[in-house]
Amino acid sequence: MKTRKLGRTGLDVSALCLGCMTYGIPERGPHSWTLREADSRPLLKRALDLGFNFFDTANYYSDGTSEEIVGRALKDLAVRDEIVIATKVFYPLKDRPNAGGLSRKAIFSAIDASLKRLGTDCVDLYQIHRWDPATPIEVTLEALHDVVKAGKARYIGASSMFAWQFSKALYTADLNGWTRFSTMQDHYNLLHREEEREMLPLCADQGIAVLPWSPLARGRLTRDWDAGSPRQETDAVGKGLYDATAEADRRVVEAVAKVAAERGVPRAQVALAWVLSKPVVTAPIVGASKPQHLDDAVAALDLRLTDDEIAALEAPYVPHAPVGFS
Repeated sequence: MKTRKLGRTGLDVSALCLGCMTYGIPERGPHSWTLREADSRPLLKRALDLGFNFFDTANYYSDGTSEEIVGRALKDLAVRDEIVIATKVFYPLKDRPNAGGLSRKAIFSAIDASLKRLGTDCVDLYQIHRWDPATPIEVTLEALHDVVKAGKARYIGASSMFAWQFSKALYTADLNGWTRFSTMQDHYNLLHREEEREMLPLCADQGIAVLPWSPLARGRLTRDWDAGSPRQETDAVGKGLYDATAEADRRVVEAVAKVAAERGVPRAQVALAWVLSKPVVTAPIVGASKPQHLDDAVAALDLRLTDDEIAALEAPYVPHAPVGFS
């Protein structure tokens, strides 16, 4: 596995990050397709064997059970100082006042709960899962700075938001001498390239590590447009991200299939190789519910698309409304 520097942090991370939303108790969250611990652990071990050292989860995934499963597995299977653990805060785990959001109270409570579930005294990367319009960014940034100074997180990052919001956060942190965001986890793939307009240039300018989520568009880039999957049929969030009636999107999927057939490789490798071809991208976040998903992801690291292939994959794209910010 190749490694890359995580922005300006100096951290070495694998060129692929394993997204751990797949691992969790199904009854404890909105996703019926998540894998229980017995089924999750072999995949986490396989990822480690392939050279993954970067693991991303969130307190919200499967009501916290993703953190529990991932934490126990990494404690048993990995050397803590050799791996990079990332988690997130924002969404509430229960319908109670102050259970979510990015207030000082919510952040302080959430980090302690995440550390307990993960079984570690510090996370390497603590990310805000979304922008909180109800809390001034100054409040959030000072609280995150204090979390870092308390030794509970080494670096902080952000996820999907508008570029003006991220720019404001970076400027505010610099103005006050607070810890600034080191990473941006955004929605970026062949079916959603709106980040190319402002967010990706901003990250390149500021030395921010880009960690795209859903690089395979929830699997839509890996199969025929009319084909489905158990996850696709039950994933309410995914249905809001992609338009099943969009003819341009269908043509993108067909272009992926054509390049994959000509290369004699799975479509997943082509779609992921396209994301990896972008210099601003540090480590796409890939999910895996089968060993083959991990093998394809690693193989994509060595798949070099030609300029003509990249042009063919990008040609059908039409502008979309930005989605994934809520």
